[in-house]
Amino acid sequence: DRISYSAFYGCESLTTVTMPNTIKSIGGEAFRECFALNSITMSDQLTDIGSLAFHDCASLQSITLPNTLTSLGWGAFCRADLTSVTIPSSLTTIESRMFEDCKNLTSVTIPNSITSIGSSAFLRCESLESISIPNSVKIIENSAFENCSSLKSINLPNTLTKIDYHAFYGCKALTSINIPGSITTIE
Repeated sequence: DRISYSAFYGCESLTTVTMPNTIKSIGGEAFRECFALNSITMSDQLTDIGSLAFHDCASLQSITLPNTLTSLGWGAFCRADLTSVTIPSSLTTIESRMFEDCKNLTSVTIPNSITSIGSSAFLRCESLESISIPNSVKIIENSAFENCSSLKSINLPNTLTKIDYHAFYGCKALTSINIPGSITTIE
């Protein structure tokens, strides 16, 4: 019921993965550096994806994350070629480096279950133009949107209490931002 740690690490020619519904967990780095991987059918019973599980999957443009997912490790999709992602409402945190260097990412849907956006979560997502952060988010950690050079607009909720250092550093296209009154700390 598990794909183990680094099970397919470096399988550079692997293009398609179809998981049976018995799989509940994908170990860390399980598909790391599977450069040709472009299609994944996830298990409907999947609850856990480990850290760096799909790191450097340079051909992976889309993925459907199941609503059964309760844990998504840091950097899981770092350097993937994702163009859009919908985060399931079963998650409460966008972990550090989750979508770092996803240079073609243009669309992110964040559900009301998310309470924090981790450090470098969207670092260097150069094609991301706008993002709406739901009212459930209280903290945006350091470098969360650093060098998102196309980011023009961001909607900050009135429940946000902390924006950590470099959160929007290098967002050259950002034209305006409304800082809500709920903010107690901007570093």
